[in-house]
Amino acid sequence: MSHTNFFFRIGLFVCFAFVMTTATADNIIDEVIWIVGDEAILRSEVEEERLRAQYEGQQITGDPYCSIPEQMAIQKLFLHQAELDSIEVNESSVSHQVDMRINYYISQIGSKEKMEEYFRKTSSDIREELMTTVRNQMIIQQMQAKLTENIKPTPAEIRRFFTSIPIDSVPMIPAQVEVQVLSFEPPVPQEETDRIKSRLREYTERVNSGSADFSMLARLYSEDTESAKRGGELGFVGRGQLVTEFADVAFNLNDPKKVSRIVETEYGYHIIQLIEKKGERINCRHILLHPRVSAEDKVKALTRLDSIADVVRRGDAPFEAAVAYFSQDKNTVMNGGLMMNPNTGASKFEFQDLPPEIAKQIYSMQEGDVSQAFVMMDQTKNKEVCAIVKLRSKREMHRANLTDDFQVIRGMLEQKLGEEYIHDWILRKQKETYIHIDSNWRGCEFEYPGWIHE
Repeated sequence: MSHTNFFFRIGLFVCFAFVMTTATADNIIDEVIWIVGDEAILRSEVEEERLRAQYEGQQITGDPYCSIPEQMAIQKLFLHQAELDSIEVNESSVSHQVDMRINYYISQIGSKEKMEEYFRKTSSDIREELMTTVRNQMIIQQMQAKLTENIKPTPAEIRRFFTSIPIDSVPMIPAQVEVQVLSFEPPVPQEETDRIKSRLREYTERVNSGSADFSMLARLYSEDTESAKRGGELGFVGRGQLVTEFADVAFNLNDPKKVSRIVETEYGYHIIQLIEKKGERINCRHILLHPRVSAEDKVKALTRLDSIADVVRRGDAPFEAAVAYFSQDKNTVMNGGLMMNPNTGASKFEFQDLPPEIAKQIYSMQEGDVSQAFVMMDQTKNKEVCAIVKLRSKREMHRANLTDDFQVIRGMLEQKLGEEYIHDWILRKQKETYIHIDSNWRGCEFEYPGWIHE
């Protein structure tokens, strides 16, 4: 240990002792419970993490006053190494994740004020702490990925790994399907569009006249159900996170007391109110209304789709050609209607990952079958569309094997080797790092036993 680090740590202890003495005198409950390298872990930080985990429904294994500080200590080992390796993260990605978390808290608790009351902090303090937490999480993920990036088992190692798994421990691969979809929205009558715009103009007049509050109207009438819970508030977002038509209007607003003109997007019709601008990011409220399609027009659309399905079944045209000509689903129209699983980035879905209306249609279908026309909810637009689907492929539930599931087995081995490498890396770092644990916090069964050096 260098003399500089030694005297720095002595000074750290003196400073911590002063803080703890002052805290005791002022009857404030806080104390330094761990020191890892030059970093301290406070009791208050453990309490806050326990509260956050409890609220987010995270399971804490064992005694939280043992497992939480240990996990914090492990994080500090990774963060220190990341600093040495000059690992950085994209700040806009950090900010986006923080906005999502804050919006989630508000949607679950009910309002920004209730969130502040629950966490006993201002929104700005909550945001600042979340920025640090999320940034550290991303850095740690990158650090772990760098540590394990060279773990690439050979085909021979993968085969040996698979043959070493007891037969009753070989995982079952759930049934998987590939699905092609053709969908479009029935036309909306002009009278319905006029009705929607009239309602939005009425809301605008009420806000501008001071007879109603925008957030109250959003709670009552907006059909964006998630933001409606927060009075229409979207949270801070960048221009690229909004559809173009919405962003063009929202980012040109300057007066928080005024309401925008009516904006049409693929989701429906909106009015927008500015809350705050911060550099290239904006926080605003909106009210969204969806035009309603008449039952008659919906029946016409379903009949048209059934006719298209009959053409495909007779072999007069491939499904892919029908998609290219008729489908309005911009996410699938360029690849023959083939749906992509957002969880994996691949085209295979387990049944529970499909939209429920599609899962119901294909459950009893055979490969190559085309469904009858049906109505489904487009979750991205929160509106009904009419659709037909084709079952491109279907693989029944089975026990994993090397022929059909080589990539799955390789992933299992890579995960196992990565976990073993990270485990050994932590054990090595424990020996190389100065660690002190307060005597009142040592009576734990730690996952990694090398924390106590004395």
